[in-house]
Amino acid sequence: MFNGILGFVLALAIIMVSTKVSGMFCRYFGLSQVLGYIIAGVLIGPAIFGMLGFSVIGFSSESTASLIKLDEFVLDGRDNFTVLDVFSKIGVIMIMFTAGLNTNVDDLKKTGLIATLIAIAGVSIPLVFGLLVSLPFISSGVISGFESVIQGVFVGAILTATSVAITVSVFKELGKIHTKIATTIVSAAIIDDVIGMVVLSVVTSLGTTTSLDASGFDWFKSQWWGTIIMIIAFFVVAIGVGIGLHYLFKWMDKKWPNTHRLPILGLATGFMYAFTAETIFGVADITGAYLAGVLLSTVNRMAVYTERRVEINSYMVFGPVFFASIGINMDFAGMSGWLILFSFLFVAVGLLGKIIGCGAVLKASGGSWREAGISGVGMMARGEVALIVTNKGIEAGIIPSDLMIMTVMLILFSSILTPVLLKKLFNGYKPKELTEPD
Repeated sequence: MFNGILGFVLALAIIMVSTKVSGMFCRYFGLSQVLGYIIAGVLIGPAIFGMLGFSVIGFSSESTASLIKLDEFVLDGRDNFTVLDVFSKIGVIMIMFTAGLNTNVDDLKKTGLIATLIAIAGVSIPLVFGLLVSLPFISSGVISGFESVIQGVFVGAILTATSVAITVSVFKELGKIHTKIATTIVSAAIIDDVIGMVVLSVVTSLGTTTSLDASGFDWFKSQWWGTIIMIIAFFVVAIGVGIGLHYLFKWMDKKWPNTHRLPILGLATGFMYAFTAETIFGVADITGAYLAGVLLSTVNRMAVYTERRVEINSYMVFGPVFFASIGINMDFAGMSGWLILFSFLFVAVGLLGKIIGCGAVLKASGGSWREAGISGVGMMARGEVALIVTNKGIEAGIIPSDLMIMTVMLILFSSILTPVLLKKLFNGYKPKELTEPD
């Protein structure tokens, strides 16, 4: 009904208002705001009300009347992507860039071996669990488009992500944020994300380099060993360039502290890393953006200033658009009983994988059963990173779009259970402060 440039402006206004209202509603009940953003997209999109013949934002369809049709804003007829897809891509890159900026490299160095081992277990165990729970569904073919082992590995890769924001909020509320176990868990979650980004890049590359008629450099990248070499080359080049950028931005920060040119050039660096990672090296663009943020986080004052400026744009427009677009593009019409069963099993192994893997490491290192439980539960929360990884797999054609529902369910259950279980585990327990001897 509404099209043209102003039609898209209206769509942005609707998304911004609906995500804010839904996000506040979820936060009131102690849930993640990200979940609210997705719910807003589902409500204004065709997933639910489209079955009744109407949606606020949708696509051209004979059976559904939409106030705003996204396919009226197609930019490229070959790939059929819209202006909303462009805003979503900018949003996800900005989210991962700011996540990198928030990484404290010094804290990672101080946490030592335990945090690293917890992170490794927090990646490997859920990855294996995700693959194992996928295999029966892959072999039976009961879920449309879910047919290869690589897809099962990618499902496991989704489970590697950890969102520590909920855990940190509970630690702060209980006054435990500066305890040794809290610091270890937060550091492990950061290392977990770094390892998870590497795993994502490997699986994405292996899942999308299957062309049989590729030649030259494309043929090289299409081989599994070529994929590994390109990923290693990316990190070598990115870190090497990042060292030079560290000294450049450090000099700029000293000469022009807290000036707008710093966040502008910093964000441009994030965009360039994202572009270079995917188009040249075949590494996920979000990995490039995240690594750029981590590298720039070493210039402390500049990183804080940049994060605040970038976060404003991400929080107000681009971030909500990305999460809302996930809900808008969801389709419940084709959901089967097998998909629902798989989603519940996915959630179960996703929660248990973190509890068993991370908890076992802390227990083996001499911690109590209660501390092992806190470690496992503290690492099991999922949020925007899991969504971003899932969306990446759908964009790359690795997994069918129907599987998005499983990640949404994982975020819902983990958002509810994590604070409840953490509060029970901390009840009557006095953990060691960072200054206390072991």
